[in-house]
Amino acid sequence: MTYSSEELLPGTQRALLYRIASAQVEGRTPSLVAAVQRQGRIVWTGSRSCVDGHAPDSDTQFRIGSLTKTFTAVLVLRLRDEGLLDLDDPLEKHLPGTGVGGVTVLQLLGHSAGLSAESPAPWWERTPGTLRPELADVLGEQTRMHPPGRRHHYSNPGYSVLGALIEAVRGASWAEVLQREILEPLGMRRTSTQPQAPHAGGWAVHPWADVMLPEPAEDLGLMAPAGQLWSTTTDLLRFAAFLVEGDDRVLGAASVEEMRAPSVPSASGPGEGAYGLGLQAVQQNGRTLLGHTGSLPGFLATLWFSIEDDVAAVVLTNATSGPPAATVAADLVEIVAEAEPRIPEPWRPLPEAEPGLLALTGLWFWGTRPNVLRLTADRGLELGPLRGDGRSARFVAQPDGTWTGLDGYYAGETLRVVRDVDGSVSHLDLGSFVFTREPYDPASAVPGGVDAEGWRGLGA
Repeated sequence: MTYSSEELLPGTQRALLYRIASAQVEGRTPSLVAAVQRQGRIVWTGSRSCVDGHAPDSDTQFRIGSLTKTFTAVLVLRLRDEGLLDLDDPLEKHLPGTGVGGVTVLQLLGHSAGLSAESPAPWWERTPGTLRPELADVLGEQTRMHPPGRRHHYSNPGYSVLGALIEAVRGASWAEVLQREILEPLGMRRTSTQPQAPHAGGWAVHPWADVMLPEPAEDLGLMAPAGQLWSTTTDLLRFAAFLVEGDDRVLGAASVEEMRAPSVPSASGPGEGAYGLGLQAVQQNGRTLLGHTGSLPGFLATLWFSIEDDVAAVVLTNATSGPPAATVAADLVEIVAEAEPRIPEPWRPLPEAEPGLLALTGLWFWGTRPNVLRLTADRGLELGPLRGDGRSARFVAQPDGTWTGLDGYYAGETLRVVRDVDGSVSHLDLGSFVFTREPYDPASAVPGGVDAEGWRGLGA
């Protein structure tokens, strides 16, 4: 029996609608629009509004705030993939004279450069970017809040610096590069640096009374790479699909996977989770959600996607505070994933298996701990404990006959097959650890040797 990506069940659709309807009421937001994508296809959209007949739809632009940072990070990774910079390069190498040139590109991407969270007064989100015409105006005098590389400290000016870096290397404005290298290839025609009709207006709702105040929508100038963009649910779900699978026209699969991996220890604040390279990662009920949140006066936005469930959700609102956009988006993912779990793809055998590699599979012992080596696609290997917890890793084959760890404790480590003089396999060497076919096999090169009297009982 095959499975096709059908519309969501009526009960699931009602649960999604109820969640956004209650969020709009409890958060007292003028309007809210949301959408869910499954297996790369939008399967549900919904919206609520305080004005009858004027609910936003999937083509209505909202300001997305710090979701802009993910786009900026993609542009930086493109520079790296083209060999124009290295993530470990100090900023000074490509953008001299900032006063923070010792921090690395990687630290800026992951918010571990130790820079201040905000630019100097006046409040940059509600004032024109023309008040900060130079990077020195964005960074201010107290730029270093923490030693670089020590901790996660979210920095909006840090992404302004990355925007300036992109402009310096590309020789074009951040907005031009963004349009040419991301928005056009991905077909994101309703994402822009300035609002384009139809778009929502930003509002502040009084905390103690049901009255509203319009918020200004300023051009952020040099701070634009940290939070300028306007977008729609349709465009953001298209972007989510790219962040899952990659697109060689923009950024390959390996590089978007790199963006998703934590770059520094988890942030210490409640619910902040981990941060990769322009992507946040949070845990909800055992599920890993990746994406980004965003806020600017008058707007809240969140994009979350679960790779395991192949479900993504976007929530956009036009209120300064109140509706918990991040929580609602996470709930939308969970509703679909729990109500209609992803149907696994059929099991299929490998297209081929080399006899020599097949002979390596099975039990291997690290000391007395049993592990299992499995053969995967493209001559890959997977090593993990026979039972219980322990170190597991996938390994990718290298041209020289070794394998390199892809994840876990052994990420980047080399796995070698060590042979005796007659060509038979003696043991596996993994980062100097010896894995043998029998526990402490005396016939293998076990470091420290094996007691000549062998295994013994209590009475020996």
